[in-house]
Amino acid sequence: MFRIKWLWKYMGEKRNLFVIAMVLSAVTSAILVVNPMLSQKLIDDVITPQDTSMLLPLLGLMMVVQMVRLILRYVMVVLLEKSSQCTFNGLRRKMFNVLQNEDARYFHSIRTGDLMTRMTNDLDLIRHALAWISYSTVDSIVTFAAALIYLGCVNVELMLCLAAITPFILIVTRFFSKVIHPMFVQLRQKLSSLNTVAQENIEGNRVVKAFAREEYENQKFEEKNEDYRKMNLKTAYVGAKFNPIIDLLSQSLTVTTLLVGGIFMMQGKITAGEILAFSSLTWALANPLRNLGMLINDVQRFFASCQMIIEIFYAQPTIADRYMARDPGVRPQGDVEYRNVTLTIDGATILDDISFHVKPGETLGIIGTTGSGKTTLVGMLTRINDPTSGDVLLDGEPVQSYTLKALRRHIGVAMQDVFLFSDTVDSNIAYGDPDMPFEDVQKYARTADADEFIRKMEDGYDTLVGERGVGLSGGQKQRISLARALAIRPAVLILDDTTSAVDMETEKYLQEQLRNLDFPCTKIIIAQRVSSIEDADLILVLDRGRIVESGTHRELLKNKGFYRHIWAIQNSKEEGESIGA
Repeated sequence: MFRIKWLWKYMGEKRNLFVIAMVLSAVTSAILVVNPMLSQKLIDDVITPQDTSMLLPLLGLMMVVQMVRLILRYVMVVLLEKSSQCTFNGLRRKMFNVLQNEDARYFHSIRTGDLMTRMTNDLDLIRHALAWISYSTVDSIVTFAAALIYLGCVNVELMLCLAAITPFILIVTRFFSKVIHPMFVQLRQKLSSLNTVAQENIEGNRVVKAFAREEYENQKFEEKNEDYRKMNLKTAYVGAKFNPIIDLLSQSLTVTTLLVGGIFMMQGKITAGEILAFSSLTWALANPLRNLGMLINDVQRFFASCQMIIEIFYAQPTIADRYMARDPGVRPQGDVEYRNVTLTIDGATILDDISFHVKPGETLGIIGTTGSGKTTLVGMLTRINDPTSGDVLLDGEPVQSYTLKALRRHIGVAMQDVFLFSDTVDSNIAYGDPDMPFEDVQKYARTADADEFIRKMEDGYDTLVGERGVGLSGGQKQRISLARALAIRPAVLILDDTTSAVDMETEKYLQEQLRNLDFPCTKIIIAQRVSSIEDADLILVLDRGRIVESGTHRELLKNKGFYRHIWAIQNSKEEGESIGA
């Protein structure tokens, strides 16, 4: 019941169209008994007594009834399609918006293939429920009730004979429903697994080729595809077993009508026209019961799909705008401070008592072992995670006091693992500000040392890149990503190992450009190379979520700790060797 209420709520203003369509469905279903009534009169009052005076009026009336029913049916279908498609579109939009606001932890906990199944198959099942299941249910109930009432008015005894058979059809369809329902659940799971394998293979295509694992991936996909095929066939075979039984019981209604009706006619209890009416309406008793099994299965599938969608709708992000969060409306100065920040996830301490302060316009360098928490540390500034204890401050205010949009609008992020959208180079760089003049796009591309190779592409800045675009090297993608981060003129620029795929000469050029930006900017640079951060105003060395060293480049070299060790390895120096001037 909750699922139906939930769907009713999200239908919004289209509820009225849906209700009208359901009323028309009931009316057109009831009209079905009119023509058998007229056929009875045609036999008993026209053909049997050979009185042709009512022949044309009755035939004309039968045509009019059929025309009216077809017109109303057409209007009903249009209204159902409009209400279901609008509801479907609204649900899909709402679902996408909800996913946009979910945090990274949510996407780590659910498979992309499963999400895609929910966004496509499950949503389509909801539309199918509105456009077909609802109308079919009303149609079946009204048709069965109208036929039963009319037949009872004609001859109660014969009606009861037919009604005595219908429970057997109901029992068979109900048993069929119980058998087939678990199969539909498995079928959905098989489809979800198939989608996941396909999606992962497409995303990881380069890795597959790098390890020459095409044959393995083909085999894995074939296994899932074969599982889905077998489940489909198994479901079809079960239906094929039950359908003949249901058809046999349905045909028994016709046999009963002819047998019992013939006996009653010979006894004078019933007329030929009434037998024709009974014979014409036996399907109206059988079909609703035959459809009941399918309808029950579709309703159960609808409930299962609804549950999948509702889980997304009511999934609460752990990172959201706090109460009284505000948008200052002005660009932050870029003062960044961490005060005794500790982060614990699932009982594991990721960051432990982190404190530092970076003044506006200064550069912070962060270096450390793999898994030491560097990316997690800077991610807290944009609220990818919130601290378990302690405070992350921007311009002296906790980052939670800003709205997420206001906070992230002024923080530019360029990651090592670059994602480019399937769009032009121009659009990717101007992603943060789609109205950016082309001259500015070029300027920031030059700053990121990307302008030269972009111009050499076939269509220059109009070249399509990204998941489906032309192939770019890792360094080229990183420079486009850097240009995209610079293009929003951020108050704080975060570079997460952004120059790892570029050569030393390009890195030096980028460092020079970052030192001479035409706007004030605090820079936070995560790097594996000491050369990337040696000019920073403050350098933090992380190990297992703690700051083990901090200071300037020269101060850390004098400490002869982990930083000095890394510097010596990267510069082919002996650890005891003099630093030099």
